Amino acid sequence: MRSLRANARDDFEFILVDDCSTDGTADLLARAEHELPGAVLVRHERNGGLATARNTGIDRARGEYLTFMDGDDWLAPGHYTRLVAAIEALGCDFVRTDHVQCTARARTVHRVPHGRRNVVLRPRDAILPAHRTTSVDYAYAWAGIYHRRLVERGLLHFTDGLRTAEDRPWIWKLHREAESFAVTGLLGVFYRRGVASSLTQIGDARQLDFIRAFDQVIEETAGDAEAAALLPKAVRTYCAIIAHHLGAVGRFEPPVARKLKVMSTAALRRMPQDVLDEALDSMDAERAGRLRRLRRRPAPGAEVAA
Repeated sequence: MRSLRANARDDFEFILVDDCSTDGTADLLARAEHELPGAVLVRHERNGGLATARNTGIDRARGEYLTFMDGDDWLAPGHYTRLVAAIEALGCDFVRTDHVQCTARARTVHRVPHGRRNVVLRPRDAILPAHRTTSVDYAYAWAGIYHRRLVERGLLHFTDGLRTAEDRPWIWKLHREAESFAVTGLLGVFYRRGVASSLTQIGDARQLDFIRAFDQVIEETAGDAEAAALLPKAVRTYCAIIAHHLGAVGRFEPPVARKLKVMSTAALRRMPQDVLDEALDSMDAERAGRLRRLRRRPAPGAEVAA
């Protein structure tokens, strides 16, 4: 909240969404509504998760430009003024920025994985190549700014109810369907990692929403006119995320770990099998082997029959 005060301006509004909190957040936001210039407080009657909370903010926002901020991060003073100046100068649909990752006292600069800076480009041209980290892998919604016309075209809302990986279908849709974007080396968002209460640190069933999120990426990309070119990237990324979670399966509660394996097996079977074969062949032996073993698991119905 202090960092928002250091970014306030007469023509800025801050939509503060209380997603049915059960701690001291409600009192803090009630004070902020009166003390923070431009603050608008919206309370959910039931918890809907991050995607739903962001959609609430989008629906209430009145400005020409929108951006996002999560409750455990903070901003450099004046960052939003510089961010607005960047998108106004470039005149594109959205701008992506670098950020500073903060883990305890360590600070690390993370760059948008796209080489050309301060040049307006076609977003879908930044999706490939499949075997490299690209702009769709840098899915942080708060690392950028977005023109209102994206809301009007139905491109800025998130899939309602997703509690994790909500930004994956969102960033893919932006890159497939928006007309223009740019990358700028503007630093001003401080992304806090390692917080015990963060969803990235919690091993419960909410983590499994990544499967629903990537199923959506695959389904929507399969319907794209350039699906043959784009699907290998989507499938390979999905496989990498599954392998990542399987490699850290010990952090999940045992029932969730079992469910992760069952759901991941089903996800591999839903993917285009020829594209999946190519993706596994392109991955390192450890991750590919982990996924191939999972792929050979009997279907749940076969296990019951046995």
